[in-house]
Amino acid sequence: MPALDPLLALSPLDGRYAGKVDALRPIFSEFGLIHARVRVEVEWLLALAAEPGITELPAFDAAAAARLRALADRFSVADAARVKDIERTTNHDVKAVEYFIKERLGDDAALGPALEFVHFACTSEDINNLSYALMLRQARSDVLLPALAAVTATLRDMAHAHADLPMLSRTHGQTASPTTVGKELANVVARLDRQAAQLAAVSLSGKANGAVGNYNAHVAAYPDVDWPAFSRRFVESLGLDFNPYTTQIEPHDCIAEIADAQKRIATICIDLCRDVWGYISLGYFRQAVKAGEVGSSTMPHKVNPIDFENAEGNFGISVALLEHFAAKLPVSRWQRDLTDSTVLRALGTAFGHALVGFDALGRGLGKLSANPERLAADLDGAWEVLAEAVQTVMRRHGLPSPYEQLKALTRGQGINAASMRAFIASLDLPEDDRRRLLDMTPGSYTGLAADQARAV
Repeated sequence: MPALDPLLALSPLDGRYAGKVDALRPIFSEFGLIHARVRVEVEWLLALAAEPGITELPAFDAAAAARLRALADRFSVADAARVKDIERTTNHDVKAVEYFIKERLGDDAALGPALEFVHFACTSEDINNLSYALMLRQARSDVLLPALAAVTATLRDMAHAHADLPMLSRTHGQTASPTTVGKELANVVARLDRQAAQLAAVSLSGKANGAVGNYNAHVAAYPDVDWPAFSRRFVESLGLDFNPYTTQIEPHDCIAEIADAQKRIATICIDLCRDVWGYISLGYFRQAVKAGEVGSSTMPHKVNPIDFENAEGNFGISVALLEHFAAKLPVSRWQRDLTDSTVLRALGTAFGHALVGFDALGRGLGKLSANPERLAADLDGAWEVLAEAVQTVMRRHGLPSPYEQLKALTRGQGINAASMRAFIASLDLPEDDRRRLLDMTPGSYTGLAADQARAV
């Protein structure tokens, strides 16, 4: 049996949805993690060689430095397989990376003498924390934020296109003051824009300070080097923020912040999926029919909102994992335990399900078309929603018990255009206000919704 046949995949991300998460595969796969580790090890060795106080390791010339960086730049799946071969002996994944680099440098006249400075004074977590931070930074900038931006752009276009299209609101499931389709979509755009900014703003930090965060081995070997300053320069050279206070591990607070931000984005998308699902059920939206597609195995008429259901389910899986990351990763017994190691390996799974969710949500939104006739019919059957407008104008002009009068007229009563207008006509109001209320319909009572929809 072919080991990588998608039909044999345990996870749907490597089977049914494999093509939808290809962008994350080079980042969060085992290959991606090993590749990041190689890059960090290479840059650490280059930084050590550039430190004047480390006299036993002369600086590399440009050609040697380029050959060293090529180990990371040209790192291949075959190279990763070699690391895994070494790991079968070491039973330690980071030590296997160290041995792999030494193996590749051993025959190089300029780099060979530097072998024992590979992974010098490092604990595995000096390499791992920086690797995961680099992986998260790449996933955020290259995959997650663009996927979110694509969905948000679709929603923004829809909000503008339907800015003036009136829709009956429902609070507590009951008829409520009308809105517009565009305004309801604009609400989601504004929420996602805010969360996208928060996700982008999360600081990704790293450390390179040894076995328990005190530079013990560093100082033992080179007591005259300013190791905190050296470490800061190194971490910041990778484009990360320096964390000066850690145990053996960088405490993962920034990963928890990323998880929380992504969780909020997924939660907003779940909220949208459920609302759109409901609007499809009410007939407010039609779905494009795809030739050959089957909605039900027994009911031929069905066009199910499967994209929104699929998106909701995948976002839900993502949220569950992200919640675990945020709660678990900042907690480590004493100076270090290993529970974070296996959890961190699931980062790609959480973001993978989010990516599948974005794909399904975007596909579903692309199939929607508004149904003005159904929207208008619902509005025309809900004249009671004008009670809010009428009683508020009555309040302005000091008429007695306006709320109570409208409550008696409308609550649990069958109100239509004629009965509402008859009530308005009986009120002792200035003629301009009475005429404005008489001309009002549920479909025109939308306040500033259209302006708000166009403003996002």
